[in-house]
Amino acid sequence: MKTIKRDNLKIDYTISGKGDATLLFVHGAFINKDYWDAQVDYFSPNHRIVTIDLAGHGKSGKNRNDWSVQALGEDVVTLIKELNLSNIILIGHSIGGDVILEVADKIPDVIIGFIGIDNFKNAGTALAKSQTDQAINFLMQDFQNAVEVFAKQALLSPSTDIEISNRLVKDCREFDPKIGVPLIASSFSYFSREMELLQQLKFKLYLINVDYFPTNEVLLNKYANCGYEVLHLKGSCHYPMIENPLEFNHLLHNIIMKIFNS
Repeated sequence: MKTIKRDNLKIDYTISGKGDATLLFVHGAFINKDYWDAQVDYFSPNHRIVTIDLAGHGKSGKNRNDWSVQALGEDVVTLIKELNLSNIILIGHSIGGDVILEVADKIPDVIIGFIGIDNFKNAGTALAKSQTDQAINFLMQDFQNAVEVFAKQALLSPSTDIEISNRLVKDCREFDPKIGVPLIASSFSYFSREMELLQQLKFKLYLINVDYFPTNEVLLNKYANCGYEVLHLKGSCHYPMIENPLEFNHLLHNIIMKIFNS
């Protein structure tokens, strides 16, 4: 494990493998880079692999006040510049998809591909204000129970493997509410920025989305000006990289080959 700093905050990352291209994996909210372990093992023999603990997550620092999606994007940009990475395929799970939108917007010249994992299912769409206000109030009053309820209702299902459910619930409940609440608030207000950056994206949008919740392709067709492709994966939860790593890696490999050959 290695670290860089941005504004005196430590960002923890790993780098492994060798290759002409770099696969940069960005996790979602409340989890960490260890969720990509099966992908690191699979892809590192042929590619350079970078995984990052987003600020406030995993082993990265917490000494900051700005917990917005934009700030997390700046952290990834700083990492790329510090490591002098190029020929990068960005791979972002959940809110990590919005994080890599920020990266692709700021330094497109070093990016060659963009892959979202179980995200942009209702791209650029706002949730009802009453719904978001209620969620934020619940988080502020009882963070641990609020995130567990959300995880079980929106990210998992009764058929999700119990080890995956327990892992995710544990990570959510142990997450720092001083970071979690503003991060979720930022994600709720990000819809217009998401729509804007999807329209400006200079790369074809590839998605691997789990079918436990449908993807609105009408919106993707509207906003993804460079085109899109959704690969649907059968599953019961929001975490295909740990629920079904063999099939997930196969789909991801196929997308990477398409990017190389485009």
